[in-house]
This record gives sequence, C-alpha cells and structure tokens, in this order.
Amino acid sequence: MTGRLLKWRQGIRFFMDHSAIVRTASESGGSSPVLILFLCLFLVMGLVQVIRPQLLWRLNSRMQRGWVKNPEGTEPTGKGYVMQRVTGVVFLAVATWMLIQQI
Repeated sequence: MTGRLLKWRQGIRFFMDHSAIVRTASESGGSSPVLILFLCLFLVMGLVQVIRPQLLWRLNSRMQRGWVKNPEGTEPTGKGYVMQRVTGVVFLAVATWMLIQQI
C-alpha cells in the first residue's frame, strides 16, 4: 500500500473508534453554548407537550387549513393526548440527560 492510502485507512479507523470520538470531544473544550440553548428550548417544548398538548394541536390545526377538509376533526382523543404526554415525558428525560452531559 502506498503511504497516503495507509494514512487514509488509519484515519478512517481513528474516526470509527468510539474512544477516539470521546477523546476528540473532550479535547475540544467542553460544552457549546449554542447546544445548551437548543437543549433548553427542547425542554420548554417538552414541558408544553406534557402540560398542555392541546396548544400543540391548535398550532398544527392552523397549518392544516387549506388542504384538510375539517381540521377540527383531526383533534386527538383523550387517549391520544395521554400518549402525547407519555412521549413528552420520555422526550424530557432524554433532553435533560443530554443537558446534564453538556454542563
């Protein structure tokens, strides 16, 4: 093998190695303020989904006007809102874990 090809293959192996990715991330200086801001916004969105999922439906129903005959007919049932809340709790748990990892 030529030197350039061998170096390229070693570089691929380096980036495919999980410990190398972790080392590179830890050497880059820690957390990014932009990422922390996005995670905080995700936490707010998750809280809205858990506390008032009807607000999300109202926002989305306005976007359906024009191509859905009856946007009010697409409102979820009580079980649908419960499922949205459960999904929101899982989403909050993952977003919180990610935020803790970044801080």
